[in-house]
Amino acid sequence: MPTYAILRDLSGASTAGPFEGGAASIGDKELPSEPRVEIEELAKEDVRILARDPQVRALAPVMPTRLVRPVEVGDAEAATTAWGIGAVGADSSSRTGAGVVVAVLDTGIDAGHPAFTGVTLVEEDFTGSGNGDRQGHGSHCAGTVLGRDVDGTRIGVARGVSKALIGKVLGDDGRGSSEAMLQGMQWAVQNGARVVSISIELDFPAFVKDQVDAGTPADLATSRALAAYRANLRMFDTLLQMIRSLEPFGAGGVVVGAAGNGSHRELNPDFEIGVELPAAADGVVSVAALAQSPQGLAIAPFSNTFAQISGPGVKIVSAKNGGGLTTKSGTSMACPHVAGVAALWWEEVLASPLPANPSTVTAKLLSSAASNGFAAGVEVADRGVGLVRAPQPAP
Repeated sequence: MPTYAILRDLSGASTAGPFEGGAASIGDKELPSEPRVEIEELAKEDVRILARDPQVRALAPVMPTRLVRPVEVGDAEAATTAWGIGAVGADSSSRTGAGVVVAVLDTGIDAGHPAFTGVTLVEEDFTGSGNGDRQGHGSHCAGTVLGRDVDGTRIGVARGVSKALIGKVLGDDGRGSSEAMLQGMQWAVQNGARVVSISIELDFPAFVKDQVDAGTPADLATSRALAAYRANLRMFDTLLQMIRSLEPFGAGGVVVGAAGNGSHRELNPDFEIGVELPAAADGVVSVAALAQSPQGLAIAPFSNTFAQISGPGVKIVSAKNGGGLTTKSGTSMACPHVAGVAALWWEEVLASPLPANPSTVTAKLLSSAASNGFAAGVEVADRGVGLVRAPQPAP
């Protein structure tokens, strides 16, 4: 039988007796959503029955996931400085991310790397392969969000962050499942993450291939994959909606996602792919990748279109597995720049009279983006509102 992810809202669960009623409220106030992701094998009739359960907010077939894999752009080791730090204004910001808990859902982390010295790392494995990063992707992303200086080179946007939740949602081969991703998001928010960085995507082609390899006709496999993708989109939308409902209760976080590396503008300017899931879900801040050029900032040829905001994503220097630094390119590298700046804005908002909630931080993140400094011909549909920018000291 197919395996399904089931999203329940336990806030309405009643402990009253069968004839005593019960209400999901305290006085006149609604209780916050209490999301719980469960995984079960379900027959078609089971799906029909569960869909009528008032506690079930969404359910979807489990789909494979994969890294938003870095892209080779010239010499992989050519860059020697982390240019993104200055580009987003982190080097001149009055904020460091101090007191803000961030989560990185990826391939794990090299906890012994000097970039993470002094940071409390709370690791949780959702893949069964054990904590630790055998890919190097998660360590690179975490380094950009919050890494300390390495050999005199600054790599971290929010290097005042002292606690990070590291959810390993992709195995040692760089692959995983929507099950792990959903459970990781639930875990991060329930453990106080104010920012969640996700540089992974649903693997639609693998879902089709697995079924075809098992003997399913290609047209049927594609139809099933489309239905599963649609259901997972609704699942992510619902989970993000539940996370937003926590705002009035002082909880919830800003979720930032890599737009994906599926475009090939270097082959054809019209070869553009839209934002992938989970970045395409309602409530995720989707991030495009930018490159430096003599004419100004340019959209990376691989960066998917219709992202909300953009960040440095080509030749990004950050932590290398085993120590030292390495250079990677991709929307995976742009995403942690935005996540790091989100942590800086959280600190700024918490020190202001503004409502300290994810909506306020997201509004600041988007409204402060820079729309100048781009090369001619860069379209708004590709770069979003502009280059993410850190809060700056008052003049």
